Amino acid sequence: MKWLVRLVLLLVATMTLAAGGAYWWLDQPLRLTQTPVEVSIEPGVSPAGAAQAWTQAGVQANPRWLQEWFRWSGQWRKVRTGTYLVKEAITPRQMLDKMVRGEEILETVTLLEGWTFRQFRQALSKAPQLRQTIATLSDADVMNAVGAPGVLPEGRFYPDTYAYSRGVSDVTVLKRAYATLGQQLDKAWAARSADSPLKSKEEALILASIVEKETGLEADRGKVAAVFNNRLRINMRLQTDPTVIYGLGERFDGNLRRRDLLADTPYNTYTRGGLPPTPIAMPGAPSLRA
Repeated sequence: MKWLVRLVLLLVATMTLAAGGAYWWLDQPLRLTQTPVEVSIEPGVSPAGAAQAWTQAGVQANPRWLQEWFRWSGQWRKVRTGTYLVKEAITPRQMLDKMVRGEEILETVTLLEGWTFRQFRQALSKAPQLRQTIATLSDADVMNAVGAPGVLPEGRFYPDTYAYSRGVSDVTVLKRAYATLGQQLDKAWAARSADSPLKSKEEALILASIVEKETGLEADRGKVAAVFNNRLRINMRLQTDPTVIYGLGERFDGNLRRRDLLADTPYNTYTRGGLPPTPIAMPGAPSLRA
């Protein structure tokens, strides 16, 4: 029976050494065949697929060892999809930690205050690494995709800089901008003056868009808004050029003429009282508060 005891001891010693070696390997920097190494971890990828992605991108490692580490770590369910960048040697442990923490490459797109929805769409179409899905869609179809069917898009998206993972769709950014505008509008409406002539959040949004286009100076927006509110109280026409320009659309050549001010359209606040039927641009937070 002594040989059996010796065999068991040998197996235990071998397993201990193997475990120790594996533990040591987890903290050994893996060299890169090129720098930087950029890896995309797609939704639903398996540990084997992720290991292959890392090694094919340029990390010098046995993909089978990486696969087993990812599988038996107990952390794989926490891995976040995205694009990851490595500029220097990385250990297997650091590699998994990076994917679990979601330290991925993020791109950004900036939507400016005062932009129209048409300008917003143009910016999205040029955003780097953003998957394009709305290029051939009508504005109505875009709003359906956002989850706001029947809502006109003008002024419904909040101007800001949005970070996103490479490969996500343009609709993802649209949904965030739409939701953020709603939140900002709710805050502004809740803080409105008791004597405000505005009857709804919709009217507040329309007026905020006019204030946004009327002045580029944040310090003046409160004064401009006060003038318009006073005109609304006494049923005086707003008489503001930006609404006329918006109503002209692509016909506007940069010069606003007297005949334009006299031509009646739903957006001509010289010929019609009250607010125009929709916002004319994307208002920022200062204009909403004003």
